[in-house]
Amino acid sequence: MATRAETLREPKRDTRDPSHSVARFEIRYTRFVDENGHVLTTLPEFANDPAGLKALYRGCVLTRAFDARAVALQRTGQLGTYPSSLGQEGVAVAIGSAMRADDVLLPTYRETGAMLARGVGMTDVLLYWGGDERGMAFARPAQDFPICVPIATHAPHAVGVAFAIKHRGERRAVVCALGDGATSKGEFYEAMNGAGVWQLPVVFVVSNNQWAISMPRRSQTHAETLAQKAIAAGIPGEQVDGNDAVAVRHVLEQALARARTGGGPQLVEALTYRQSDHTTADDARRYRDPEELATWCALDPLERLRKLMVQRDVWSADDEEALLTETKDAVERAVAEYLATPPRSPESAFDHLFETLPARLEAQRAEMAKWGPHE
Repeated sequence: MATRAETLREPKRDTRDPSHSVARFEIRYTRFVDENGHVLTTLPEFANDPAGLKALYRGCVLTRAFDARAVALQRTGQLGTYPSSLGQEGVAVAIGSAMRADDVLLPTYRETGAMLARGVGMTDVLLYWGGDERGMAFARPAQDFPICVPIATHAPHAVGVAFAIKHRGERRAVVCALGDGATSKGEFYEAMNGAGVWQLPVVFVVSNNQWAISMPRRSQTHAETLAQKAIAAGIPGEQVDGNDAVAVRHVLEQALARARTGGGPQLVEALTYRQSDHTTADDARRYRDPEELATWCALDPLERLRKLMVQRDVWSADDEEALLTETKDAVERAVAEYLATPPRSPESAFDHLFETLPARLEAQRAEMAKWGPHE
């Protein structure tokens, strides 16, 4: 049996330069379309199909219309605290668009666009933010995880799902969506490390919207990019213009294809901006420079995609008006269904705590049942 001393060998060193470099890394950045809708380089195949561009744009417009209505519901006391994705719809919709039906999404609270693109009903999302847990028991896609509100706690879960997929020999992939603040959490690093060690089919997508609530990105890390945090885990990391939905979808399609075929995990940092408050319980005016907001609003992902289609003669003012009417009607139907859904009885709060409810909680459940649904 070999001893430890015999199996471990020092790396070869250049004795002429005792401080020589042993490794070099590079972070690549991808963008296809600028803020004026101009094409900067050859577009990926899907973007040359007008139907593909229109589907991507429709997803972004629907998400924005849904967000605006949800905020209005919250302001009128008909919905709980809600996190808008205004300004970063391009990332979320591209995630949903790039994934295959049998892939698995683990979202945070700002991936509404990805969830809608994946087939989750708008009524379900409204039910969840209205305090009804049935909203996350959506029928399609059944394998996707519910919204994760705690920061980065779902990253290890994503690794577990990816481990199971690899163990079963399935050609599927996992997407774990996070915000920039999550990259400062231990769970994020632990998840990436595990994914790298086991070469799992998981893609971590960081929506770098520049703010972790009121904490600016510059105050939470000294790293030049968030993508480079993948280096410590031994996995690829790259940046993409998050307001260029075409670029985000292309980069994710490539990363997911590699993951499904044994290429291992990847980290993708999408540079975007949260144009809204953190949630409806926040007031970003207290900490955000209006000029900074205006600068990023000029890079809006919806405007960029619309300008691209107009310049390619596949979109008109009539198309825009028809789409706005269609999405508005779809959102209103979902809102009507949500408002017409009877509230859960108070005792239902005990339904999923234990397989067999302890006697002390049975007594509490019985007492709560006496109150009735409206007391």
